[in-house]
Amino acid sequence: MISRYQKREENMVLAIDGPAGVGKSTVSRRIAEKTGMFYLNSGNFYRAVTLSALEKGVDPEDEKKIIETAEQSSFEIKNKRLHLDGRDVEDLLHSDAVDEWVAQHSAIVPVREIVNRNLRRIARNMDIVVEGRDITTVVFPDADVKIYLDASIETRSDRRFRQGVSGLSREEHLERIKMRDSIDKNKPVGSLTIHKDAFYLDTSDLTIDEVCEKVSQKIREANNYNTGSY
Repeated sequence: MISRYQKREENMVLAIDGPAGVGKSTVSRRIAEKTGMFYLNSGNFYRAVTLSALEKGVDPEDEKKIIETAEQSSFEIKNKRLHLDGRDVEDLLHSDAVDEWVAQHSAIVPVREIVNRNLRRIARNMDIVVEGRDITTVVFPDADVKIYLDASIETRSDRRFRQGVSGLSREEHLERIKMRDSIDKNKPVGSLTIHKDAFYLDTSDLTIDEVCEKVSQKIREANNYNTGSY
């Protein structure tokens, strides 16, 4: 167990990037629990925009309407769960319908700007673990610790399939992830890239505990923090 961090004048930001299905959310959540930091999932904000658009009957291919939906959305974290327009939506964000459109919507530049503003607003005055696609490169480029998690596409699609929260087959998950990778890596703004200062870690053959230990070691190496020991 890592002891809680000794507070310093500036808040700590641990930023984790990587492609879909690599385990960012699981690792980030566990690290946050171990350290007492706050876990912030950037992808859920984009999912909330997509969810709102679908629920309102907005044409998911109408970029202008998607931007309007994002602009009109109110995001808050309450009891460690994302609330959209005053409603807890955490359990609605990973449906197949949201999965189908969130990559396209997150590629819309004004939508990314809106989400990034909200992420930075929520992150003020707290130590955070935040994960996504461009957290180390765009949202928090000055993060104290930058991590890039990766894995083979076969490993990632298998992980998604074994989660058992979708009706998609293993092959369909593979195609979805291929499409998501293509979109994420070719976004005009906020594309999936590896920050020059990020610690790159291929998780294909590692357990979650092994990944968390390697990430924890990087935190221990961060300046001005006393992380204690296991």
